Amino acid sequence: MSEANKAVVCRLFNECLNRHNPELYPELYSDIVYRAPAMGELRNEEHRHFLLSLFAGFPDAQWTIEDQVAEGDRVVTRWTFTGTHQGTFMGIAATGRQLHCTGICVDRVVGGKIVEEWEEWDTLGMMHQLTMHPAETSADTEDSETLIGEAWDFSSEI
Repeated sequence: MSEANKAVVCRLFNECLNRHNPELYPELYSDIVYRAPAMGELRNEEHRHFLLSLFAGFPDAQWTIEDQVAEGDRVVTRWTFTGTHQGTFMGIAATGRQLHCTGICVDRVVGGKIVEEWEEWDTLGMMHQLTMHPAETSADTEDSETLIGEAWDFSSEI
């Protein structure tokens, strides 16, 4: 069972994400509940639209599976993402910057389809790469928390 579940998640990365092939979505997901700190909880169409926004924001996006472990109905994947920010993503207009991000997802697979996904990625690092200007990367300039807050329009609740 574990190896079959790993194959489903590998197919997600290799055939859907890396080939930007949303047509595979119904073959890979069933009544998905996706959870990530940066996105909250997304279900079904909301999740599919999030993937489409990734493809639009990063048309050259590629994910690399670094490690993968499976037990029972769970598959844990540590991944690396690279892509060029060529379209609006998460409210940030295209910057033309190359993005490198790492993350981990835990997928629960039932009947050969992903039904739940928990994902953690380096959101701070991603936002830093998308919102920082070369001159702002030195230690004597504005800190990244301020820049990220401005980019995502966080309120002053922090």
